[in-house]
Amino acid sequence: MINESIVEKKEKSLLEKLKEKIEKSSKEKSSGKEKISKKDLGTKGKLKSEKSIEVDIEKKYKKKGIEKKGQKKTLIPLEDYIKCAVHLGTKVITPGMRKYVYKRRADGLAVINTNIIDDKLREAINFLNKYETKDIYMVCRRDAGLDAAKKFERATNIRTFTKRYLPGITTNLLLDDFFEAKLTIICDPWVDKNALRDSIRLRKPILGLCCTNNYIKDITQLIPCNNKSKKSIGCILYILAREYCANKKIPFDYKLEDFTGSLE
Repeated sequence: MINESIVEKKEKSLLEKLKEKIEKSSKEKSSGKEKISKKDLGTKGKLKSEKSIEVDIEKKYKKKGIEKKGQKKTLIPLEDYIKCAVHLGTKVITPGMRKYVYKRRADGLAVINTNIIDDKLREAINFLNKYETKDIYMVCRRDAGLDAAKKFERATNIRTFTKRYLPGITTNLLLDDFFEAKLTIICDPWVDKNALRDSIRLRKPILGLCCTNNYIKDITQLIPCNNKSKKSIGCILYILAREYCANKKIPFDYKLEDFTGSLE
């Protein structure tokens, strides 16, 4: 037969434990502590440290290929990249450009990762800054980029060819307009193929604006972007001109809209 006093003692101890738990939870609520979830517990049921939780979050973001909000500052606001449609490619994706593509839209157009565009622009700026103005020339024969190319030339004093580039102007010593250069900038490897061929023949480095349908085998430093649109070409050339002028201590009084036109 069970002793009644033992039962009573057990019941009292249970009640006391229950009261302690209630008091503890009420104190935690009043002090603003959050409820601990299973995600905050380690494999052995112990609380994770703040540092280990931060590491987990970093891994999660890295796995998805995105940056934490507020962690990275782009060369221009991200919404301006979108307004200029810098991220929109074509329905064709060449093997070399595939790694820059984030996804396809419902209409089949490729979408270039804007974070990669910004990163490659930074690389291109560092690459461009190694050369002096007199050693660079740019070719932009696409009609959509003519205005921006002329603005680029006025801002940086870099020699620029629009509409027509004379083949051999950098390779044929007999031409009256012959000149030597150390770096070629092209706005489309296909449209500006004459300048591309001359630079390849001379084994000179090439900085190119490349869309998803471009072959990039001979491009030394590329910027993945939409090189078919006036606003997109203007946006890229504006950033290159602004950063080049800042590095070379050249006055720069242009706004993004001066290169792209209205963004409304």
